[in-house]
Amino acid sequence: MNEQSPNRLDLNPGITRRKFLGATAVGSAALLTGGLASLPSLLAKKAPLSDEPFIEATIPQLQALMASGQLTSRQLTQGYIRRMQSLNPLLHSVIEVNPNAIAIATQLDNERRRGQVRGPLHGIPLLVKDNIATDDQMQTTAGSLAIYGNHVPGDAVIIQQLRAAGAIIVGKSNLGEWANFRDDEAETYPLAVGWSARGGSTNNAYDLSYTSWGSSSGSANGAAANLCAAAIGTETDGSITGPSAVENIVGLKPTLGLVSQDGIIPIAHEQDTAGPMARSVTDVAILLGVLQSPFGEVLGHQLPSDYTQFLDPNALDGAVIGRDVRFFDYSYYGSGIPGDELTVAFAENALSVMESLGATVVNVDTGDVFAYTNDEFTALLYEFRAQIADYLATLTHTDMHTLADLIAFNNAHCVQEMPYYDQDVFLLAEQFPGYPNDPAYIAARTHARTAARSGIDSVINSGVDAIVAPHLTNSTGPAVAGYPNLSIPVGIRDSGRPAGMLMYSTFLHEPQLIGFGYALEQALNVRQQPQFLGSVIPIPNGGFCTGHQNHGQPHLPHGRIF
Repeated sequence: MNEQSPNRLDLNPGITRRKFLGATAVGSAALLTGGLASLPSLLAKKAPLSDEPFIEATIPQLQALMASGQLTSRQLTQGYIRRMQSLNPLLHSVIEVNPNAIAIATQLDNERRRGQVRGPLHGIPLLVKDNIATDDQMQTTAGSLAIYGNHVPGDAVIIQQLRAAGAIIVGKSNLGEWANFRDDEAETYPLAVGWSARGGSTNNAYDLSYTSWGSSSGSANGAAANLCAAAIGTETDGSITGPSAVENIVGLKPTLGLVSQDGIIPIAHEQDTAGPMARSVTDVAILLGVLQSPFGEVLGHQLPSDYTQFLDPNALDGAVIGRDVRFFDYSYYGSGIPGDELTVAFAENALSVMESLGATVVNVDTGDVFAYTNDEFTALLYEFRAQIADYLATLTHTDMHTLADLIAFNNAHCVQEMPYYDQDVFLLAEQFPGYPNDPAYIAARTHARTAARSGIDSVINSGVDAIVAPHLTNSTGPAVAGYPNLSIPVGIRDSGRPAGMLMYSTFLHEPQLIGFGYALEQALNVRQQPQFLGSVIPIPNGGFCTGHQNHGQPHLPHGRIF
C-alpha cells in the first residue's frame, strides 16, 4: 500500500486508536432519551436476588423443568420480564421488550402439551442485540433514533433459525450505538461507550462504576443479571468477547462464515459475526448449533450438527495450550482500564488449572497486532460506508438511505444523539468511497487479514491446540483473521469485578474451544450472580451540541418498553 495515499489511516491522527470498537468505559447514569416511555421505578437500588427456580438455570435445566411440568414457558417468560422491570432502570440492559412474548410462550406451551417440541430452545426466552432484524412489533435500530420506525424486510436468518428451534425473542438488548462505530470514544468520552440514544448507558451488573465494554454490552449484561436464559451479540472486533469478560459470562465469536450475516446491521461483512453469550459453556454450545448457517469460506466444510457433543470434562488432558506472551505483558497491550492488569494473575491461575487437568502450557507469540490495526481500521471504513448503504436500501418507512443521511440526522438531533460523544468515525468513513475495488482498500484488507491469520496459524501448525490471553487483550487477531475466539470467566477480583480469559484458535476450531472451555469451567466453577456493587458514575456532557440548531425530538410512540 502506498504510504503517501490520502486514504492511509495514519494520516488521520485523531482516529488511529486500535480499540475503536471495544473502547474503555465505566458505567453511567445516562437517562433513556428519545421520548421513550419511562420505565417502572426501581424498587431498590440493589434489587434482591430472586430465589425463583429459573435463576442461574442452564438451558437443559430449564428444558427439564418444562418437560416435567414444574415450569411453563409462560411462567419463565413472565419471570424474566419481572426482573427486567425491576433491574433495567438501573442496568439499561434492554431497549425494548417483545409485546407478544407471553403470547408466544403460551403457544409454545400448548405445542409442548401436544407433544410437539420444535428444537433445543423450545420455550426458551432470549435477548438479541438491537442490530439484528426481527420482523415483529419490535424495532431494529442499532440503538439510534435515526432509523426508528423503519420496517425490516424480514427476520434475520439467525432469528428465523432461533424461532424454528423454539426460542422466544423476549426483547432487544442495548448496545453501544451503531455497534460503537460512530465515534472514537476511547479518545474522547470513554465513559459513554455502552451508551445508545434509545437505550441509555448499560451499567455493569457486578460493579456499577466499572465498564460494560461494548458493543454487545446489553446482551452480556442481560445474561449476567438473569434477565434472559441467554443472549445473542455481534462482534467486529471485541464486541462479544469484551462484554462477556467484564460481565462474568461466556461469549463466543465464531469463525467468519459459520453464522449468517443476513439481516444484521453491518460494520463490515469481512469481520462481522453474530455469536452466543450465556452463563455457561453448555448454553453457548447449544446456541451455536442453532445459529450455524454457513456461507463464504465455510461452505463445503463438514460441520457438527450438535456442539454439545464436545462438552468433555477431560478435554484438556493431553492438549497443548499456547500462552500468548505479548498479551501477558500489560506494558505491551493493556486494556486501558486502570487496575485491569490484575486480571493477568487470574489468567495465569487458569493456565495452572489447565496443567492440572493434563494440558501442557507453552509460550507462543501470535505476532504484533499493532502492525496491522491501522490497515484493519482503514478497511472497515471502506466497508462500512458501502455496506451500511446496502443495508439501509432494504428498509422501508425511513428517510435514511446513506451514511451521509445518518450524519445529517445526528447533526439535526444533536441533543438526543450526541450529548456524550460525536460522530468522527462516521465523518471519516464518508471520506472512503471505492469499496471493493480501490487498490488502497484491497491492500489494507489483504495485509491485515494475511498478517492476522499467519500469526495464529503459525502457532497452531506448530502443534498447539489453542491459544490464550487475558481478558480485553487480543480480540483483534482472531477478529481480523476471521477465526473463533472464546471468552470465559476465570475469577472475581476482590473488588467484585469479573476477570475473564480469551481462548482462540484457527478456522472452524469451535469444537476444540468448546471442549477446552467446558473442562476449565467445570474445574474453576467461578460463576457468581452479580451483586450490583458500587455506584453509577454520571457521564459528563461532551459539549458537542453547542451551536447546533436542534430540529426537535423525533416522534416515538409511548409504551414500547414493557
